[in-house]
Amino acid sequence: MPFISTDEGPAIMDLVRMSMDMRNDRGSNEMRRSSTNPGGARGSADMRRTSNQGSDASVVATRRISQEVSRVSQDLHRRRREQKKDQEDVVGATAKDATGSHDEHDEADKNFAQAPHDGLTSQRAEELLAQWGKNELPEKSTPMWLVFFRLLTGPMPIMLWLAAIIEAIIGQYADMGILLAIQFINAFISFYETTKAGDAVAALKKSLKPTATCKRDGKWADMNATLLVPGDLVLLASGTAVPADCFVNEGTVEIDQSAMTGESLPVKFKRGDVAKLGSNVVRGETEGTVETTGPNTVFGKTAQMLQAVTNEGGSLQILLMRIMLILVSLSLTLCIIALVYLIVEGRKANLLRPELHRKADHEIVKESLSFAVVVLVASIPLAIEIVTTTTLALGSKELSAKGAIVTRLGAIEEMAGMDMLCSDKTGTLTLNKMVIQEDCPIYTPGETYESVLFQAALAAKWKEPPRDALDTMVLKTSGQDLTKCDDYKQLDFTPFDPRTKRTEGKLQGPDGKIFRITKGAPHVILGMCHNKEEIEQLVEAKVHELGSRGVRSLALARMDDEDGMWKMLGILTFLDPPRPDTKVTIERCGHYGVRVKMITGDHLVIAKETARMLGMGPKIYTAEGLPVLGSDGEIPEGLVEQYGSKICPADGFASVFPEHKYLIVETLRRAGFRVGMTGDGVNDAPALKRADVGIAVQGATDAARAAADLVLTGEGLSTIIDGIEISREIFARLKNFISYRIAATLQLLTFFFISVFAFKPEEYYNHNGFNMTTGEFAGQYIDVPRHNYVCLSGYIKENNQFLGIDYNQPSKIMSGCDIVLPICETTNLGQQCQPWPAFFQLPVLMLMLITLLNDGALISIGYDFVKPSPLPEIWNLARLFIVAVVMGGTAMGSSLLILSAALDSNNPDGIFAGLDLPPMEYGKIICLIYLQVSLCTFLTLFSCRTQEGFFWSVLPSRPLMAAVFVSISISTFLASFWPTGTLDGLPVMGLARGDYTLMPLWVWIYCIIWWFVQDILKVSTIAMLNKFDIFPNTPMDMALFDKGNDVV
Repeated sequence: MPFISTDEGPAIMDLVRMSMDMRNDRGSNEMRRSSTNPGGARGSADMRRTSNQGSDASVVATRRISQEVSRVSQDLHRRRREQKKDQEDVVGATAKDATGSHDEHDEADKNFAQAPHDGLTSQRAEELLAQWGKNELPEKSTPMWLVFFRLLTGPMPIMLWLAAIIEAIIGQYADMGILLAIQFINAFISFYETTKAGDAVAALKKSLKPTATCKRDGKWADMNATLLVPGDLVLLASGTAVPADCFVNEGTVEIDQSAMTGESLPVKFKRGDVAKLGSNVVRGETEGTVETTGPNTVFGKTAQMLQAVTNEGGSLQILLMRIMLILVSLSLTLCIIALVYLIVEGRKANLLRPELHRKADHEIVKESLSFAVVVLVASIPLAIEIVTTTTLALGSKELSAKGAIVTRLGAIEEMAGMDMLCSDKTGTLTLNKMVIQEDCPIYTPGETYESVLFQAALAAKWKEPPRDALDTMVLKTSGQDLTKCDDYKQLDFTPFDPRTKRTEGKLQGPDGKIFRITKGAPHVILGMCHNKEEIEQLVEAKVHELGSRGVRSLALARMDDEDGMWKMLGILTFLDPPRPDTKVTIERCGHYGVRVKMITGDHLVIAKETARMLGMGPKIYTAEGLPVLGSDGEIPEGLVEQYGSKICPADGFASVFPEHKYLIVETLRRAGFRVGMTGDGVNDAPALKRADVGIAVQGATDAARAAADLVLTGEGLSTIIDGIEISREIFARLKNFISYRIAATLQLLTFFFISVFAFKPEEYYNHNGFNMTTGEFAGQYIDVPRHNYVCLSGYIKENNQFLGIDYNQPSKIMSGCDIVLPICETTNLGQQCQPWPAFFQLPVLMLMLITLLNDGALISIGYDFVKPSPLPEIWNLARLFIVAVVMGGTAMGSSLLILSAALDSNNPDGIFAGLDLPPMEYGKIICLIYLQVSLCTFLTLFSCRTQEGFFWSVLPSRPLMAAVFVSISISTFLASFWPTGTLDGLPVMGLARGDYTLMPLWVWIYCIIWWFVQDILKVSTIAMLNKFDIFPNTPMDMALFDKGNDVV
């Protein structure tokens, strides 16, 4: 059987290094997946193929990978030469060639130095430990201060820094303080969520601390394996783990290296062979010489290199960055246009004002710049990364409770879109241990499966620990009661001999009769039977049928001393069986739109039998015809075109090597699939790292866990189904939040942008009152009664008729206080009044309150109730933006309508007069818009969280309801009872202050009515998109599966 030799170690590590480098490129590939054709997977699949194969970035990446592979290989060989030279110094001379026959491994004998008979001295071991370091995986961690610093230097934080600097330059220090507070609040929340995710490398380091039996100073002792050094003499005994990469000094041992090769059965190692760290001795005992330790072993080097690359965000991070780039670009564009317009038009309007109310040009620029900066800050999604990280962290905690540890948060989002699951067989789909099957052909009348199994136990040392894998099956995993064997007396026992290929026991039964039981290879046992000619065809046919299915067999025969003839009892069959829940898991994966492929290093017949038992499909092929890496480590060109027709439709592949697994995953990814990979061994590590979602099963090696995004802690694969369901719920929450964030951003941005051009308070002020240019009244003028030439900030209503201006006192017309509901304040000089401003804006504090209260409540969206999608999720940005534009546009329209009505509240023919509502002071108009915008954004959230259905179709969770209730209550209270005064030079006055106190109630009713309108438009828009198949929300096209596959 093939095993990974010393020369094959660098090949695995080259693959791992390549997989790490390619993981860096994965994010950019994912961006192409979702952004090249955001309308859906049908069109994007073709675009993905083109972009993945023909881009200049791929060529550069391939060259970089080749250079790195060469460098790593040379570095490893250099290290090994240094260690071998050091061993020669320690031992004093190279080992002599082994006597006897030479085989393919004899070449290794000439190149290794055997440890001294008494082992190293303690002093020499300390020197080597100082030279080579501990036999453990070095931990790579990022300082906490650097983590926090990075949170202050991302794209969104930079925007806040710039905004704060601008506010400081123009002298708005209070606004600068608010922006800085938001900056550090966001950073602290992000820091908390980031550090809470944990450090997977610490777990890897802890797991690399086994014990080893080592001989030093002439004495054997158990010691911490992390203290081993090259040249140490160690004991390789049955049942122990190989503590480092070790040469076998003498004799032979059988080592289970399924973690390295994927093969079910142990491999025989003889003198000069190198047993790898991560494998286990299953039979035999010998001494070994440590070749390499810790990070220099194949196992340690692999794990070390795998941990060197981190990609926490993955495709989700790129998606968020793309969304933020779009929104920020739109915000910058509109805000710059508004800024130029405000400066130009502001100067023109300023010249038309009476000199008493004119402003200096620098004041106009200052106000315009402050307004543009505040709108920009309010419109960009500042907390989008915080909410996303929090949602993923909560999902990670939920997955952990189900037995799945997330080592990369971005993998949760990628698992939601997984539509292809490639799985290793040995230890993943199967138990990785041989188990006797109930299929037991009987050849002696009266015998049964139970009786044959019992007599097999008699042909072993049932009172002693099992000596080989066959005895382990019979005595340990068969489940039979071995106490019944004590009724028999074992007179003699012949252990298994590779030459005779059988064991034999001589026993005396309770009745005193003596008999013999033998078990071994079927053809050997058959040759011993007296009726060989009678049963030969039956036995050979059965053995051939079992072999064709990959089922191994063990024959038993019995000879009574009375007749001296061997009789064939039956054949025990054994197989590495599937895990109990594997078949159900595969079926449920199919229900969720995830296709499962088997990729194993085991033999074809075994893979086919396993696939048959699991119902996976018959199209299982060998590695023949699969792509392989070039001589310089380059990935072949045209993976999809040349190999896609074989790889995509297949149900699995057998007899593959690590590079095959890696390239199969890469081909599927380039074909447009979102690929998951499960595995447990070092040979699975490159493919685990390259997959979109790498899943290490329970009992996986540290190298596999280091490469994986998800580590299963419970037995079986059923946790994968939990992972699919939970990840799709998390994806739905993220999609709902991002949809809301886009809608809310568009609502705020377009509202203030349009209001600047279309709704100018000063024009409403002049139209309904005093015209500053002509000095005359225009139309029906509604005014506040004056008393002693003092401007009142309120109004008086008498018999439901508003009182008008007293035309008999024209002197009031020329004063600054005879204008409808002017902005007045009392100073040391008396009461000073001025007209309404040239454009509408909210104070910075109110805008920041809207942002903080909304984003604060949105953190609870991670606890919201959602329905997981029955199909793999994809980021359909075009569809997401269309729906968000409809909802944001509706909310924006409602805000513009109420602003227009409020500004026109003094008009006796206006909406307010028609509803018998009093005119409003400008300070109340500001609080009204603050409340309306706040309520609309929260109600938009409830519309966004259901997407396909009406907002009542899925009830929100209690945490979300509680958070929104608190935020809405704060907004309503502030808008109702805000103290009368000024903010940023603008008047503010609570809606419930003064004689009329019901305005907050009318705003609530108004927003709820528009909420229903918004939700109806949302559902109608989605129904229209579905009806006409516009930007369809469908997963990856499975057309390749329908193609025939004649390649074998």
